[in-house]
Amino acid sequence: MLPSSKSSLKVKAVGMHGNLPKSPTNTTAAFFDFRIVSFNQFAWAFLIVLFHIGFIVLVLTTTASRAPTLLTTAAQLYSATHPQVQQQQQQEGPGKQVIQQLHAPPSVHHPDDVVDHVQCRYGKVYVYDDLPPIFNKKLLEGCRIDHREPQCVALSNRGFGAEAAAELARIVPPELSRAWYWTHMFAGDVIFHNRILNYKCRTMEPKSAAAFYVPFYAGLAASNILFSGYTAKERDAPFYTFLEWIKDQYYWKRSNGSDHFLALSRTSWDFKRARDDEPWGTSFLLMPLMRKMFSLTLERSRQDPTEVSVPYPTGFHPSTFWEIEQWQEFVRSRKRSSLFTFVGGKRGFTKNDFRALLMDHCNNESDSCKAVDCARTACLDGSTMVLEAFLDSEFCLQPRGDSLTRRSIFDCMLAGSIPVFFWKETVVGQYELFMSGELESFSVFIHRNKVRNGTSIRKILEGYSGEDIKRMREMVIDMIPRISYGFPGGELGNDRDAFDVAVEEVLRRIVSN
Repeated sequence: MLPSSKSSLKVKAVGMHGNLPKSPTNTTAAFFDFRIVSFNQFAWAFLIVLFHIGFIVLVLTTTASRAPTLLTTAAQLYSATHPQVQQQQQQEGPGKQVIQQLHAPPSVHHPDDVVDHVQCRYGKVYVYDDLPPIFNKKLLEGCRIDHREPQCVALSNRGFGAEAAAELARIVPPELSRAWYWTHMFAGDVIFHNRILNYKCRTMEPKSAAAFYVPFYAGLAASNILFSGYTAKERDAPFYTFLEWIKDQYYWKRSNGSDHFLALSRTSWDFKRARDDEPWGTSFLLMPLMRKMFSLTLERSRQDPTEVSVPYPTGFHPSTFWEIEQWQEFVRSRKRSSLFTFVGGKRGFTKNDFRALLMDHCNNESDSCKAVDCARTACLDGSTMVLEAFLDSEFCLQPRGDSLTRRSIFDCMLAGSIPVFFWKETVVGQYELFMSGELESFSVFIHRNKVRNGTSIRKILEGYSGEDIKRMREMVIDMIPRISYGFPGGELGNDRDAFDVAVEEVLRRIVSN
């Protein structure tokens, strides 16, 4: 290396601003004298800067990688605690996993840590899994739903009954036939139990529950004794036995049952026998311990705030949002050959039987009305003839049943037919949660006395224009998700079915109390 020139040395000595260094006897000033200590100080300063830069880079790298690491760890923990998920992930691709999740068995509950809490705005439900078998499983063994012979097939498939695909193949689109079952109208006990086991707002921790569901099949218990010559005491015995058990449970005692509920697969009147000398029913809902407990019934007592009416089960049980959309489009585009229809049977034992009047009226207007006589055709669990009649008709006549309501209302609306009511109480005060809008926006009301006095149903219905019918039908079609019960483990997207609407309403009432 060539030696530095004198001029360059002078520049170094003078410094950047031309000032000569002071006397080296001043130790503080000597620190800045590059001729004496600049190399050592510069080396240390350089090492310190490198250390800080390395530390900053390390922090930034760790922070950037932390999020995916946490997500991966969470996924690994979830798989480790759910062997069936881990096995699927190892053997199947992502697409297959999603499809199988849509059809998960009802025993697979939603863990508390993965539930979308926004969806559970009224809290979560705890299910009594330790209920003695005599209150549900043993009742299934008897297969008694009504006065007929044991009907085990009707309680199969988690309460939805036998598959109806083969019989309905020529009526419904083939891709939708798998969503149809021969469902008994009194199978709600079993249906609700199987649905709630996979409910998105179910919790496995009772301490975190807002409500408690008790899977007591009260409807099936009543079915064993309603149609026989039992005394009032014998008819009440199964329900006293249940209350003796539930009253000793910790969470029941804590609230006296005010945050508990159950599903009854029959009307409220089957459980409200007022006097012991009455030949029908039990007094279950009138027993003191039951006065605060909420119940889901097919038809409620409108004066009782602890009861919530739910739709009668029909045969349509979709598993996916796509099945709902396809069925809605099918009934919307259906070509209908009859102006109106009546499905029912005459009641010879009833004085001034209104059903007989409607049947005669329909038969007299056979060019406009299609009649299905349930005295000759089995209509109770649904049939191809019933479904086809509703699909082919613009309107369907809906008188009251044994009580103010009847299953046929929901079979009719499910087929996109517009209901004609003769008692407002058939719907008003019962199913507003599931049927949106004013009564006249989706149905026709004709007072029964007008029909008795000779008013022509046909002429009234002919007064509705094509646009009126289209508008009312669209309202009915929009209600189909809310009056149907989805199959357990299915995923209906943003649509809430009858089960979701009913349970959320119970939760709302419990929380508001």
